[in-house]
Amino acid sequence: MYTLMVETKFASAHQLRGYKGKCENIHGHSWKVQVFITAEKLNNIDLAMDFTDMRRIANEIVEPLDHACLNDIPPFTEINPSSENLAKWVFNSLREKIAAYQVKVKAVTVWESDSASATYTED
Repeated sequence: MYTLMVETKFASAHQLRGYKGKCENIHGHSWKVQVFITAEKLNNIDLAMDFTDMRRIANEIVEPLDHACLNDIPPFTEINPSSENLAKWVFNSLREKIAAYQVKVKAVTVWESDSASATYTED
């Protein structure tokens, strides 16, 4: 089994509804997103998936979030834009966009700071 990872970044604001503390106020993060895919075999040029394609797709997913207030972007108008929910949303978005490739999404990790992250998998 092969596992590949690419990383992308975006900056945005959010506020956690119902949170009792500072994070209930609007604040911003420089988010880092790591996407991991797996493949059982390589293609005809011995790649699981081109890193360029992985990075392009990851960037397409997070681009609408960059320099925005996450609370204003569906589905985060209804659910909290927490690191956990962002990781799951990116995971599901990535799964849709790579359906044509012979790979699977293994995990998505969303970092809201250098020392705090959330990872979503379906294992």
